[in-house]
Amino acid sequence: MRRTSNRTEPRLLAAVGALLGALVASGCAAMPDSGGITRVELSQGPADKNLQARVYPVAPGRGAKPTELLTGFLDAVTADEGYDTARKYLTESAAQTWNPDAGIRVLSATTIPAGQDVTAADTQVSAAVSGQLVATVDEKHSYLLVAGQNNNVSSDFTFVRENGEWRIDKLPPGVIMNETNFRNSFRQVERFFYAAPDPSAVVSGNTGQEVLIADPIYLRRRINPLISAARALVHGPSSWLAPVVGTAFPAGATVESVTIDDSRLAHVQLGGADIGEPMACRRMATQLFYTLADQGKGQVDRLELKGRHGSCTAGRSDQPSTGPGALAGRASTQQYYQRADNGVLMMLTDEGRTGDPVRGALGKPQPNGTPPLGTVAVSRDGLTAAAVSGDGHQVYSVPLAEGAALGEPVLSSPAKGGDKEDGFGSPSWDGRGDLWVVDRNKQSPRVVMVRGNKSYTVPVEGLTGQAVDSLKISSDGARIALVVKTPGLAASSLMFGLVVHGGTKEAPTAKITGLRRAAPTLTDVASVSWAETDQLLVLGKETDRTQQLHYISTDGSQSSDTQLGIGESMRTVSASESRGDVLTQAPPVLAVADAKVYRLLNNQWREAQLIDKPRSFFYPG
Repeated sequence: MRRTSNRTEPRLLAAVGALLGALVASGCAAMPDSGGITRVELSQGPADKNLQARVYPVAPGRGAKPTELLTGFLDAVTADEGYDTARKYLTESAAQTWNPDAGIRVLSATTIPAGQDVTAADTQVSAAVSGQLVATVDEKHSYLLVAGQNNNVSSDFTFVRENGEWRIDKLPPGVIMNETNFRNSFRQVERFFYAAPDPSAVVSGNTGQEVLIADPIYLRRRINPLISAARALVHGPSSWLAPVVGTAFPAGATVESVTIDDSRLAHVQLGGADIGEPMACRRMATQLFYTLADQGKGQVDRLELKGRHGSCTAGRSDQPSTGPGALAGRASTQQYYQRADNGVLMMLTDEGRTGDPVRGALGKPQPNGTPPLGTVAVSRDGLTAAAVSGDGHQVYSVPLAEGAALGEPVLSSPAKGGDKEDGFGSPSWDGRGDLWVVDRNKQSPRVVMVRGNKSYTVPVEGLTGQAVDSLKISSDGARIALVVKTPGLAASSLMFGLVVHGGTKEAPTAKITGLRRAAPTLTDVASVSWAETDQLLVLGKETDRTQQLHYISTDGSQSSDTQLGIGESMRTVSASESRGDVLTQAPPVLAVADAKVYRLLNNQWREAQLIDKPRSFFYPG
């Protein structure tokens, strides 16, 4: 909601001012830098629990000057009634050709030049809207964070007289709004697409399971949110995610209607596609179900898809599960810790004061004279663990089974005998059984995928002048978070990448591509964990600021809904990607600080009273 300007008519000033005062007091009003008269009312809808104001547009007043028109137009495009009123600020020809759906430019603040005098003889004037570009949203509703500090942009508007009144005749496609109005007018939702098959995978058990991947988009909060999400899904994935996903919807499919009945059954009418084939229908319905259920947060329990020559249903309880997070693993909520004194891997039982050593070699101290094992990561099924040797130069893959020995390393660094920081770091498992490791050998840094007992170097496309310092792979194996550093510098930054698989079963290949910067203000990234199917929990610092926890989406946007207070002593964090039911409380965030372990319960950190002194505290993955 925009602040009313100083030119507000007296008869509206008291009512609007009182409402704004109430909203500001409750922390719910958006306070941008400019704006005209805007009618607001309190919302009673459950979908607007975090935003108590609806914004209604006001048509241009008689005799309005160009600058007033521009201010009113920018107000109108943020309103909750579409763009009909906004078009009244345009000439007839401009109203017909302007495409507000061409994209959004989000500015930190919108600056409009002071009003200029116009005379009766003037027939054309121009004005510009300027500001620092924060992000863009493309025609597919995908958000892209704009990195950097010097992103000043300017957009020109031309005004002419039409029927005696000034109107906007030329303007850029799409819409422009400041960051506050964008957050209040739009919200992030997720649509879901199937992970592309890996042609080199050996299918066994759940490793060949098809799974849905979240593709975040931004849609209007209150303008047909469900049908907008369904239509955005049918139109296909974002340009960034497209290389690693597919969709069940054929070209030409359209969503004609979406309704939800009292039994929380969503009814979707599909046009332009034959859904008579049961499996094809079910795959489409499953995509739609998770997309609408993610938005509805309890409004949708099941979905019925109807179309030409058929119908079908889908829901969360369908087997086999292809829902988001389905590859997080049956042990995804099990908590582990590693003892600080001897590196032994412990499995916590019933949130007790101590754990039980895991079965096999990792549940026992190393032989005398051998340094305790370094970083450990448990596979998502809880059956295997990867362990980095104490000197950092070997990686072992060890079954968590009685009598299992450490065995031979699956990886050995050529930097053996050198600095520990040159060795292997951050082992991480995807949900298909592949192990991912960073080899930080300064002479030849690389990312490695281990499948079975064979290792494969994974090239990282687009990483110029930097090297990967640590990583975290998602359970679906299609997306990866990379902490990168410039050699010789202490600062680190966070990037997202896509994992594209190829080759054959005998000769698999993989590459990391589509790198995109996330949270560009972070200059020191200490710990990263996948917190959900499309969200990272990141422990890091901004320049000259204290360490903080951040929830960051794969589109680079940062959630401000939850503030997690932490201390400077926190060293690692871990979250579970297990999704389960969207209404079920997520497993608690785990953290280690000052050799103590903590769980985040109801937004409060609670110390876990462990007898052992822990080095790390984590979930599988």
